[in-house]
Amino acid sequence: MIFENFWFSTYNSPMTSSLLPAPQLSWPVNWHDIFGREAALLLEIGFGGGHFLVDLAQKRPSANVLGVEISLPALDRAQRKIKTGVLGNVRLLQSDARYLLQALCAPESLAEVYINFPDPWPKARQLHRRLINVDFLHLLATRLVPGGLLDIATDHADYALAITEALEATPYFRSRLATTFVTEDNERLRTKYEQIGLAEGRICHYYKWERRKTAVPNQYPVPKEFPMPHVVLHSPLNLDEIQAQYGRWQFSVDNCHINFMELFRAKAEDALFVETYIKEEPVTQRLGLVIRQREPGNYVISLHELGFPRPTLGVQRAIGQLATWLLGLHEEATLLHHNLQPEVLEREVNHAA
Repeated sequence: MIFENFWFSTYNSPMTSSLLPAPQLSWPVNWHDIFGREAALLLEIGFGGGHFLVDLAQKRPSANVLGVEISLPALDRAQRKIKTGVLGNVRLLQSDARYLLQALCAPESLAEVYINFPDPWPKARQLHRRLINVDFLHLLATRLVPGGLLDIATDHADYALAITEALEATPYFRSRLATTFVTEDNERLRTKYEQIGLAEGRICHYYKWERRKTAVPNQYPVPKEFPMPHVVLHSPLNLDEIQAQYGRWQFSVDNCHINFMELFRAKAEDALFVETYIKEEPVTQRLGLVIRQREPGNYVISLHELGFPRPTLGVQRAIGQLATWLLGLHEEATLLHHNLQPEVLEREVNHAA
């Protein structure tokens, strides 16, 4: 929250852009602080060239408008349009939609959501990458206010069929129209992709739905951060012996996947750096874990702070697993101290304690 207030206080500086620093935002974000005012929050997921986003901000000056996009060129183009239009009610974020919704948006914090021509991922092996399905709609419903609006547009026939099936299957939304979708909407700004699709003879499908006012079970809690984790242990092995026995490995537990990758030896200090990949919905992190020797036989395993890592439960599990491995290298190794959650450490580590 302190960082968010500082960021907003410098927003009007000529050196400050409309692009938010995603890795440093709070879970969840206080969007009123980010925009500097209380107003309805409108979100466009995947804004592409930014034409629809900018038009939305111009037509709705009393609303706070947020655009999320993965593509860096798209973000750059949108920033230039925002600067040209002198629009102070728009913020941009480089992120995938699920992370934005679950980690950065509190329940019932969004008033309207727009999804224009999402990537259809047309190949059979790519279908799992499509954004819109029943599970995604459930997540979205938890973040929309009761009665909140959801507009979707696509010109891909197969994806339209899947979107139709998903919307009709969800109990949390209903159409604002007499039908599930319409194939003509002359009130909206036509995006670049929309114009291309129409010029090539494709039929556009427009969905105008709203969140029902009944309660939505929240199965998507905002991720939790813990104190910076560490494990202290004793081992008769020195760093050279530990490094010699290291090999890449991975494991999964409770929908959390952890991959221990390369190991590096620090030149300036007695430490080993383990490159680690952690995927735990909705957060994916590539970070460093450190095995640092404080004195001969005494080691601390902790999270390296390079790159703004978030100390999640997955990070705790990674450190617990790395400690388990290190303790298993020598029968005289013992666990001295840790601040991990009780359920994190492997059974053999607890036994060793």
